[in-house]
Amino acid sequence: MDIFNLIKQECRRRGLSERTIETYCFCTDKFLKWIKKEPKQVTKQDIKNFMTYIMEKGRSGSTLNVYVNALKFMIEEVLSKRILINLKYSKVPKTLPVFLTKEEVRKLVSSIKNAKHKLMVELMYSAGLRVSELINLKVEDLDLNSRIGWVRNGKGRKDRLFVVADSLLKILGNYLILNNIGEGYLFLGRNNSHIHQRSLQNIVKMAAKKAGIKKKVHCHTLRHSFATHLVENGYDVATVQSLLGHSSSRTTMVYIHMASPKLVNVKSPLDSL
Repeated sequence: MDIFNLIKQECRRRGLSERTIETYCFCTDKFLKWIKKEPKQVTKQDIKNFMTYIMEKGRSGSTLNVYVNALKFMIEEVLSKRILINLKYSKVPKTLPVFLTKEEVRKLVSSIKNAKHKLMVELMYSAGLRVSELINLKVEDLDLNSRIGWVRNGKGRKDRLFVVADSLLKILGNYLILNNIGEGYLFLGRNNSHIHQRSLQNIVKMAAKKAGIKKKVHCHTLRHSFATHLVENGYDVATVQSLLGHSSSRTTMVYIHMASPKLVNVKSPLDSL
């Protein structure tokens, strides 16, 4: 039995993301190598013993829950065994995500000398794109005349519209002409495929270091910065939620707490006494 192929098939049938598929296969592989049993021979006690082993290695509650979900999917959804796995672990309390100030974004972008690299980072920040969304962008996803673009099959398998910054319209147009790109992926890597996610992550990290930014900066930091700056510029939660592609406004509300009180016109109740 090729359990990994079965997991992939069932995940894709349910429309789960490739990242989820990769995670489920990774967790299942770790478990089967540890338990040294065929998948159909696995018991509920085997899973409990494995989870105790993982917990004793100091893994976070979030990581433990990912393992439980992966193993539960393999046992209950792929193998159709009903052994009622109901294990839950305490998650690490959520902290506010790191974001850059507008000045820090300017410094980061200015530190990038390669034109293509700079364009990728500017587009990712200006539209609040996830790194996976940026690298999968295709020429046909852009409508520069209307100043918009489309994320296709984003998180949750959803399409959403994004706004192309006015300052990038001419730059994008020239980029397409100079590189003779008429269709397919917007940012090519090797073998005519899109640029690799890790390459973009390295570009952002090196730019932050060169710009002298002391914060821990990742590609997703630019998305957090985009959302926070929209709130600071006076846009409402519903608008920001739509541009980020969040299913719930509760997810978007975190950016209200991150934005500068002065810029979002919040006054202390002391002032009304």
